[in-house]
Amino acid sequence: MKKSLIALALISTSALADEGMWMPQQLPEIADQLKAAGLELDPSALTKLTEFPMGAVVSLGGCSASFVSPQGLVVTNHHCVYNSIAYNSTPENDLLANGFLAAELSDEVSAAPGSRIFVTKAVENVTDQVIDAATAKLTGKARVDAIENNYKAIVAACEEDTGHRCSVSSFYGGLEYYLIKQLEIKDVRLVHAPAEGVGKFGGDTDNWMWPRHTGDYSFYRAYVSPEGESAEYSEDNVPYQPDHFLKISQEALNEGDFVMALGYPGRTNRHRLPSEVQDTFEWSYPNTVQRFRDNLDIIAEQTAEDKDAELKYASRVAGLNNYMKNRQGMLDSFADSDLLERKQAEHKALTAWVNSSAENRAAYADDLKAIETLLAERHDEARENYYRSLATPRLLGVAQALYKLSQEQTKPDAEREVGYQERDLPRYKAYMAGLDRSFDVTVEQAMDFYNLKNYLAVPAEQRDATFDKALGLKNDMSDAELRALIAKWYDNTSLTELATRNELLAAKPSQFSDSNDVFVSAAVALFPQQQAEQDEDEELSGKIQQAYANYMKAKIAYMHEQGQAVYPDANSTLRVTYGTVTGRDHGTYDGTAWTAFTTLRGIEEKATGEGEFNAPQAQLDAIAAKDYGDYYVDDLNSVPVNFLATLDITGGNSGSAVLNGKAELIGLAFDGTLDSIISDWDFNIDNTRSIQVDSRFMLWQMEKVDGADNLLKELGLQ
Repeated sequence: MKKSLIALALISTSALADEGMWMPQQLPEIADQLKAAGLELDPSALTKLTEFPMGAVVSLGGCSASFVSPQGLVVTNHHCVYNSIAYNSTPENDLLANGFLAAELSDEVSAAPGSRIFVTKAVENVTDQVIDAATAKLTGKARVDAIENNYKAIVAACEEDTGHRCSVSSFYGGLEYYLIKQLEIKDVRLVHAPAEGVGKFGGDTDNWMWPRHTGDYSFYRAYVSPEGESAEYSEDNVPYQPDHFLKISQEALNEGDFVMALGYPGRTNRHRLPSEVQDTFEWSYPNTVQRFRDNLDIIAEQTAEDKDAELKYASRVAGLNNYMKNRQGMLDSFADSDLLERKQAEHKALTAWVNSSAENRAAYADDLKAIETLLAERHDEARENYYRSLATPRLLGVAQALYKLSQEQTKPDAEREVGYQERDLPRYKAYMAGLDRSFDVTVEQAMDFYNLKNYLAVPAEQRDATFDKALGLKNDMSDAELRALIAKWYDNTSLTELATRNELLAAKPSQFSDSNDVFVSAAVALFPQQQAEQDEDEELSGKIQQAYANYMKAKIAYMHEQGQAVYPDANSTLRVTYGTVTGRDHGTYDGTAWTAFTTLRGIEEKATGEGEFNAPQAQLDAIAAKDYGDYYVDDLNSVPVNFLATLDITGGNSGSAVLNGKAELIGLAFDGTLDSIISDWDFNIDNTRSIQVDSRFMLWQMEKVDGADNLLKELGLQ
């Protein structure tokens, strides 16, 4: 049988201990390392996605989670359900501040619109179907179109199995493609979330820091129709009964113990070219950090006296803070590293290898040269369009998406662009509904003013005349004139109303053209240019896909010759990473050694009664009373809260089940340390540490503070 490049890349190679976000099907190839590290299961068991334990692991579409009871109870991070808590919060009933516990199934509340639980059912290599013989001969936009058509055909065939969501994911820069088939659970309900003073204890101050004392956990429940099928919310729905669920470990967890994380890491960039590293760290990330910092200041100012607006933007603020600190941490680590120099040296060695034989030159040389030119073109375009892309008001973006949808709906479903087919309509509907609890006109006007002022500061000849005309922007506008123009937009739009947005979901293009809504009219005016720019981008993307895939093919062959294992960069698909519970002999700033565990004592010491360190009084009382129950650890003389491990994780791994060697749940991954987040680009075992909330703390909090006896019983612990 023909082996995939992933399998070939692992033959006669050895993985670096603790490094790697491995595809489940790769694990038999590193079985010896896994067993030596402490895995007690047969590594081949982890390749079976519908069996234990992989069958218990799910995706939330941005976070990871897992089933922990036969009644569809799902555990994940508090910050992964934060939007659902905020969505159900009001100034009179602030669930963010106070927490939430459903004593019975009937008390559970719907998660935020669009919330989903995805259960992976199958993974199949479909490279030969995506890049078939005819597609392989194409380039540019023609290649992109052919790949998209093949993608749609594969997905459509897969989704004939009703209730499933299918996707085709790219690996190794477009060198390989895998079909991912997932059961899509649409009725998701919030079951339990601790108070914000637990789930977000330490807030942005402690984010990416150690020592940490954050109870970053919460529970959802998955519901299906009485027949056990995927269904939208209904009072008649019943809890989903998973084939497999995780049990919480009753054994001790100690420093040095084997751990593994099962989840859906978002994106890593370890195979990027030196030019991509340079563009990212010298231009993209610095601009991102500054923009997010300014956005946070604007939101804080505009919501200071408006509790309802504050709740509407709570999830966005949390995300911006997290992302900003992440990028700044990467910039700081990059500045203190030789990453770019090493990448350049590695690329130089690869180039020398390619040119070392006539066979290699014929196979790889042209694309190795072409990819640099193509990426430079892509970088130039991004910089040229930077301020205009940011200046697009949020409601204009909504109008543009809806108008594009209306245009695509004039075509047969199979001919529509990916993202605008019938299968995508539920996501549009959910976004339109969710906008009511995440949008405030006063805040958005302030954001628009900031973005447009920056855009108008760009020389007129470098701006987009069509964009300016559509929005009524002019040269040398004063601040007062710009504010007045923005206010006029919002006085002449009804897109702030859910009924209007829902009407436009089903509207024909002619109805958009006849509209007097300022944002809808602008969307119609901008559409021809939007399409032309998309065509140009796809022409470049098609060339990049072809060259990048061959670059990665060369890199895999070269690394194979060097005896190095090659796992693909993370791409939001199911992965397994393993390591050990381990502290660090040096800290981030002062050189102080880090212990592997934090305890309840740290909460007591940090608690201030306000702001980010507002631990609930009931929790502090239980700590003061030394009411530790069954969760006391002699060596710590307390209950563990968080622990460090050498797990190789990134964004998207949030909520990942962290298991011991027997595949029992011992914690949830939720963060990394500030100087190790550069591992998205450059893994370093000396620094890389993941942060987990210890399951013993979760259970202690649930029993001694929140009184979640019903859930403890469901978990089989009472």
